[in-house]
Parts: sequence; structure tokens; C-alpha cells
Amino acid sequence: MSSPVLTAPEQERERLARVALNLLFEPGDRRLDGFMAGMDAYELFCALRATPHDQRLRDARDDVATRLDSMRPDQVLDDADRLGIRFVIPGDAEWPAQVEDLFGQEPVQERTGVPLGLWVKGPLRLGDLDRSVAVVGSRSATSYGVDAAGQIAYGIADKGFVVVSGGAIGIDAAAHRGALAARGRTVAVLACGVDRFYPKENMRLLQAALDTGALVSELAPGLPVTRMRFLARNRVIAALARGTVLAEAAPRSGALNTANWTTKLNRQLMCVPGPISAIQSLGVLEQVRSGKGMIVTRGEEALELVSRPGEFLVEERRGPERKRDRLSTRHRQVLDGVPAGRGGSSLSISRSSGVAFAEVASALLHLEKAGLVERVPDGWQLTAEAIRS
Repeated sequence: MSSPVLTAPEQERERLARVALNLLFEPGDRRLDGFMAGMDAYELFCALRATPHDQRLRDARDDVATRLDSMRPDQVLDDADRLGIRFVIPGDAEWPAQVEDLFGQEPVQERTGVPLGLWVKGPLRLGDLDRSVAVVGSRSATSYGVDAAGQIAYGIADKGFVVVSGGAIGIDAAAHRGALAARGRTVAVLACGVDRFYPKENMRLLQAALDTGALVSELAPGLPVTRMRFLARNRVIAALARGTVLAEAAPRSGALNTANWTTKLNRQLMCVPGPISAIQSLGVLEQVRSGKGMIVTRGEEALELVSRPGEFLVEERRGPERKRDRLSTRHRQVLDGVPAGRGGSSLSISRSSGVAFAEVASALLHLEKAGLVERVPDGWQLTAEAIRS
């Protein structure tokens, strides 16, 4: 779905119409994609105010008829502007085109479709979200999940990517805090107006996010949260980001709704493994078991999965290198034949290691130089360093 190029007056007329429709319909109303497949928002608004011939439009008009005549979208925009809130729509320079992947998608829990627009408060421009990763999970998070989400978000933000989450308590809050700790940017996608700090427990966190990031919502300023609005919000989180990290989720967690949208949009779903005995891990582990999600344990691993090939390469984590690791196979074989705590002759070492006597003699000299064996009155023995390693 691509937006037509409009003149400045047409764009502002379209903005007013989208504000009006935004107030008339709930976010994610599946009917809107169908209506707007053949007309723009201004035409749809005019059709609703007239007497529609299309039965679907007549049904929609019946739903909103009592509010149509009282619409003052210009006043809503003016009030929002005084609060430092902007309404971003298709055709604006900062419109995040990636959300248009929602067009024509089958609903998840009755919610679908491209947002009419996004209300934004904060300095971050939505166009910057082409380099972003969502980190989401359970509200009733464990300390393990909180630590993991915070560390992963830190690693993502530290590399210049924006961390997107839902502003909730638990994993969402940990993700926002992790990004801020890295002096990075974070975006909270809310299920209420961006003039509200919800939940109140996260007021200071959301205020901190506004310093360099943004609060984003489909809902006009002043509107409260509802259960259905959380479900609609989740598809926006998934659509804004290149991929989603699922840190913790019980089998019926709302975060699984975001995970479902991530896979529907062919974005990368990433999963933080947790204890098999913890209910908060079961929903995450099921995403891995079913092949939908890839395991990640660090922010760098998430970036490797969502970035261009070669942009972020994660080195395999290994234990510290030991002197033994630098030995040839034959020298390690000889070393395994050297006793500890007592001396052994070169002949006995040859027998126990299965290496020829002549080769053992030269190998022992090499191992002595490496500090792994030492001479004692009755032959050769392992050094303390060799025993420790």
C-alpha cells in the first residue's frame, strides 16, 4: 500500500479527516482497511456524513452517527499542538512507511490494519525507527527476565538503534531503562493518549524517555486505556520495529500477541531462553520450539539478526584460551601421559601416552619450555599451572 502524493492543502485536509476518523473508530478496526482501499480519508469521512449507498458504509455510519456532527478535528489538533503533540500521517516526512505492511493482514484478536495516523510526543522522528528493535514481555516479570531485557536493550541502544516497547511495568519498563542507561533512545507505544503517563508507576520512566525519544499512540490525547486498545497497540509495536525480542511471556501473555504480529509481518522474532520450570518462560520457549523465534542472549545477537549481512557480526563466545589449546594433538597426547604430584620416566610416559619414545623426548622439552611439565629427581611431572588448566 503506497500513499499518493498530495499538495500541502490536500495533506492538511487529509490530516483533519484522519483525526476525525481516529476519534470515530477504535484503533485496529478491521473495516478501515477495506474502506480506504478505494478512497482517501477525506472521501471516507464525506461518505459517512452523507447517505452511503454501500451497506458496509451504512453500518459503519450507524455506529458513529451520534458523534459525526460534533466532530471538531481542527480543535483537537490545536489542543494537541499546545501540548507539544503532533499527529503524523502518511505523506508526512516522518511517517514510518514500515507500518503499511499491516495493510490487508488477517486480524489477530479482531484487530488489524494500518493506523490512520500516529500521535507523537517527543523529539524523536518516527522515520528514525527504520533502525529499531522492540523488546517486550510479561508484566509479572521475574528478576531474571528484567535483568535479561535490560541488558539486551542496553546492547541494542548502545549501537545506535532505537528500543521500542509498550511502557508497561515488568519487561517493558526494563527495556526502556536499559536503553536509557546506554544513553540511547527509546519509544513507548501506549494504549492511551500520549498526554497520559500510564501506568502511573512508570511516570518518571516515561518522562525520561521523552528527553531523547518519544511516546507514540494511535489514540487521540485524553483517551484512556482499554483491553482492546492494548491488543491494537501490540500490532503497532511489531510493525514499527525491524524485529521483536520476546523476553518473558506466560502461555496467555499479551506479549505473545506482539510476537504473533511480528511473525505475520515477516519480521524477525527473537526469544530469550528462560528456566523450563518458570511459567513466564513457557510462552517464549513455545515460540522457539515451533520454529518461529530465534534464541538471543545479547543485544549484539539481536542486531546481527535484524541488520544487513555483515553489518553486525557476533564473535562466538569461548572460555579463556589456555596453553593446552595451543599444543599440537601429539603434544597434548604426551601431556596427558605425564603424572601429577610424582615423577615419571620418559619410557613410562611413552607407554601411557601411546607415543614413540623418541618423539616423547622432544615433546617433553617443548612442554617444559611452555611451563607445563618440569623435571624432578625421578623423571617428569606436571607443573601446578598444567594441573590448574
